Amino acid sequence: MSVSKLNIVSVIFALMFLGTSGFSQKPRARDLGVPFVGEPGAFNAITDVAGVEVGFSTVISGEGLNVAGKGPVRTGVTAIFPRGKAKKFSPVYANWYSLNGNGEMTGTTWVTESGFLETPVMITNTNSVGVVRDAVLKWYVDTDWYKGEDWWYTYPVVGETYDGFLNDIYGFHVTEAHVLEAIGNSSGGRIAEGNVGGGTGMMCLGFKGGTGTSSRVFTIGKETYSLGALVQANFGAKRNLTIAGVPVGLELKDTLNYEFKAPPQSRRQEGDGSIIVIVATDVPLLPHQLKRIAQRIPLGIGIVGGRGSNGSGDIFLAFSTANENAFNREETTQVESISNDQIMPVFEATVQAVEEAIINAMVAAQTMEGINGNKAYALPHDLLIQTLKKYNRLNE
Repeated sequence: MSVSKLNIVSVIFALMFLGTSGFSQKPRARDLGVPFVGEPGAFNAITDVAGVEVGFSTVISGEGLNVAGKGPVRTGVTAIFPRGKAKKFSPVYANWYSLNGNGEMTGTTWVTESGFLETPVMITNTNSVGVVRDAVLKWYVDTDWYKGEDWWYTYPVVGETYDGFLNDIYGFHVTEAHVLEAIGNSSGGRIAEGNVGGGTGMMCLGFKGGTGTSSRVFTIGKETYSLGALVQANFGAKRNLTIAGVPVGLELKDTLNYEFKAPPQSRRQEGDGSIIVIVATDVPLLPHQLKRIAQRIPLGIGIVGGRGSNGSGDIFLAFSTANENAFNREETTQVESISNDQIMPVFEATVQAVEEAIINAMVAAQTMEGINGNKAYALPHDLLIQTLKKYNRLNE
């Protein structure tokens, strides 16, 4: 089936789910006419890499004055399974990189040391990393993740960004049940964006941020490959927001700015925040090559206006689903990899997918009022279209 036909199928599939929280009728950046370079996969999502599954738990309740432990609550959990949760323990080659380390992603030292990602990747808010990590470990026990091993150890990978300007972050509202919900509804195909999962309470480049995804399909020699990115975007100053080369942030500098009616006392400066990016691909890459992929992620962030602020946790992980039998505790294995001289299309796809995933997160995100009436406004679609037209950058 051709890519264009697959795109039609994906749209029909999405329409079947209108009215549900996970598949509401939200336009994406390309639907608004935002031009991007590169060919997306059928779903334009990280799930275009075969086997990858994504799930969310979105936790929203209450309004008005913040009362620690009671809310309002605007948070959640995101789960990413490289080979799907049904395969259980099935390590993939992986590596990670930090542009600015004012943040956390647990388990990454062993990823680099071993070369393998042995667990799903979970993403949540800053103060919920511990409960998410513990819940994943309990889930391993309950589901026999290690397939009969009685004595095992592992280091769950959990990343975070800070949602405390909209969410009662010191109320610790993420629970084991939310982690299990995100794991349980993980699936392939089209995935939700914007105010969902760990991205629920996030803000980005002067507007509401959150969860976003994109993908690219490309060839190396005679082979066709896929690469997808998923972001939890919570970073950047509005003045730097750039879409399709257009200084959108400057054009909208006096439009729909954040409202902090009772902001937390903080040393936060404009531009502080964080972004977690997970890149998946089916290109056969070794761990040192995946480090190179992770190091290209900041180029996509920079295109839209990220600057790696001092107060930002910009942490990235890349994995390859190829070489499924590479992990073996007892025997020598044989693996495949492309050469370094063939890797440039993967670099290009990484930068392109990350750029679009961030803009998709902002386009999908909806205006959110959180604790104390603090508010982050959605990127206004009509003004974005007008601005792109002004600079002759709109696809019509």
